[in-house]
Amino acid sequence: MTHTTHERTKVRRRRRLGAAAMIAAAALLVSGCSIQIKSEPDPSIPADTMLLASDKGTPMLERNFNPYLVNKRSASSYIYEPLVIINVLDGKETPWLAEKVDLPDARTIDYTIRDGATWSDGEAFTPEDVKFTFDLIKQYPTLDQKGAWQHIDTIEVKGQHVIMHLLDDDAPAADIVSQTLIVPEHIWKDVKSPDTWRNPNPVGTGPYVLGNYTSQQYTMDKNETYWQADKIEVNHLVIPAATGELDIVTKGFDWAYSFLSNVEGTWGAANDHNKFWFPPGGVIGLVPNMDVAPFDNVDVRRGIALALDRDKIADAATEGYLGAAGQSSLMLPNQEDELDPTLPNQGMITQDTAGALEAFAAAGYTQQGGKLVDAAGKQFSFSITTANGYADWLRAVQEVRKELGALGIDVQIKQPQPPGYQQAIQSGDFQVAMGGMGNGIMFQGFNNSFNSEFAKPIGETTSSNFGRYRNPQMDQLLAQYKETTDEATRLGLSHQMQQIVYSDFPVIGMYYGGLWGLYNDKKFTGWPDADNPYAPLQTYDQTPLLVFTHLKLRKDGE
Repeated sequence: MTHTTHERTKVRRRRRLGAAAMIAAAALLVSGCSIQIKSEPDPSIPADTMLLASDKGTPMLERNFNPYLVNKRSASSYIYEPLVIINVLDGKETPWLAEKVDLPDARTIDYTIRDGATWSDGEAFTPEDVKFTFDLIKQYPTLDQKGAWQHIDTIEVKGQHVIMHLLDDDAPAADIVSQTLIVPEHIWKDVKSPDTWRNPNPVGTGPYVLGNYTSQQYTMDKNETYWQADKIEVNHLVIPAATGELDIVTKGFDWAYSFLSNVEGTWGAANDHNKFWFPPGGVIGLVPNMDVAPFDNVDVRRGIALALDRDKIADAATEGYLGAAGQSSLMLPNQEDELDPTLPNQGMITQDTAGALEAFAAAGYTQQGGKLVDAAGKQFSFSITTANGYADWLRAVQEVRKELGALGIDVQIKQPQPPGYQQAIQSGDFQVAMGGMGNGIMFQGFNNSFNSEFAKPIGETTSSNFGRYRNPQMDQLLAQYKETTDEATRLGLSHQMQQIVYSDFPVIGMYYGGLWGLYNDKKFTGWPDADNPYAPLQTYDQTPLLVFTHLKLRKDGE
């Protein structure tokens, strides 16, 4: 395969399943049964080339590489880079286009911009490009995907330094601002409508440049002038539009991101080099609507929490690939250094039927005739809203309904389509919803889920805190966290926030939601896994840059 964007490459498939075999295999995949299908890397694809399931046509691929548009091609984030990359598993930061980040005080971020990097067209990358990018997303707010300008007041350039002056004491803002993808001023300054521009011929600082493009497949070639070119050994990427479950199992992909039922019997059985790693990406739980009675009563929330067997729920939802989650909102063991050591059992809430009934009794509910009823004899009944098509969530809700039903609680399940689900939780049109809490960036996890600033009245749209949780003590701790850069002080504040979540149940944690990474190590080594969790195996957003700079070509005899 060639190394330039001007030459065209044709990758031909040598293996084709007949229509009958494909239908049979698809049926087996859906059912979760083992399939006797073998998959080998396509011999027409060279050893230095990766077949990557990172995009999906609908059914065709639109040539859109604007990194700020929601329907962009996933490879946009292999072309454009941020100032800092944050590992979403544990919050660890890796300086990228900024080689250093300083916080001289809680309202100032000082980025030392990397010297010597170039754009893929040969132009020098400069601090002025960084300032231009932030000015651009301020002028066109829909491009500000990370919400950087919710925190920034002014920006100045001093030599190789770009200094962000924040609106207020806001030290955690650096984690948000740093993730903005940077674009070249010399190209984007002449774009008339950057908020709709498709950017068909992208120029970035990243490890790859666009190769040939069709509506069914496109290729990426190594950027030979990349500032870390010596770390890139995957010289070409082939990214097809067809990346359904059957394609992933049968077509010899080197890397994919997808949950597969019975992954050992499908993906694992298809090739001896096929591996998977499903680390937790957050805590999946029940989100009570605090503006809807009786979920504003902590005893009701506690009763629900104590009634649940999280191990059974986790097994049902994830087929045993991920485990039960605690009530601290942290992802363990990734964030165990952050965990409050005084939380009982590391924050895990175990099923306690007697304790659940005591909590419900404190809220005015007792068991009569096999039903949990209020003082008027009316059965406790409510609905849980989940998104149609989210199979793991549905299995979790079904197990929750079974367990609460054993106490005499009537639980209905609502399954709007994903857009309807999003609208419902944003507007507060639910009683209890499937959702979650926590992420690798500790402050963002607490702030997004529990800051009363986002607690809009029912009918008004909010982007976070869908449960409408309001707690002045939590708000005060979040404000104090923003005002300090001292790590010991931050840790103490984090412990206090964990205590609130543990005792107040603003979200009822159940199990860890997975990041569904699939890979084949026949051609490439250095993949992240449980022993070396430097990044998740997401094929989107910014962490793939960490993966690409770690992968090595497998040498003969390895």
